[in-house]
Amino acid sequence: MDQLHDILLAPVVTEKSAYAAEDNTYVFKVGVKANKHQIKDAVESFFGVRVSNVRTLIVRGKVKRFGRHMGRRSNWKKAYVTLRDGDSINFYADTGEA
Repeated sequence: MDQLHDILLAPVVTEKSAYAAEDNTYVFKVGVKANKHQIKDAVESFFGVRVSNVRTLIVRGKVKRFGRHMGRRSNWKKAYVTLRDGDSINFYADTGEA
């Protein structure tokens, strides 16, 4: 679990996470076995920012239909990462491609 790509899986880009970003809090999908210290170190090294707080929660998988069979989605872990004042992450950076 030492690899950066095993800890930070993807940013969660939703309306709720956009409102949280106004308070300098960003939401990430992280590995289920990742702890708060690993998440903090991964965000600081990958984005070059300073993290002040990390809150985590397990999102339980829903029971859904898959065709004619009932199944269950996998559990996953979400992390709310609060940055120090003056730091920010821009997921919507313009790459210049049209």
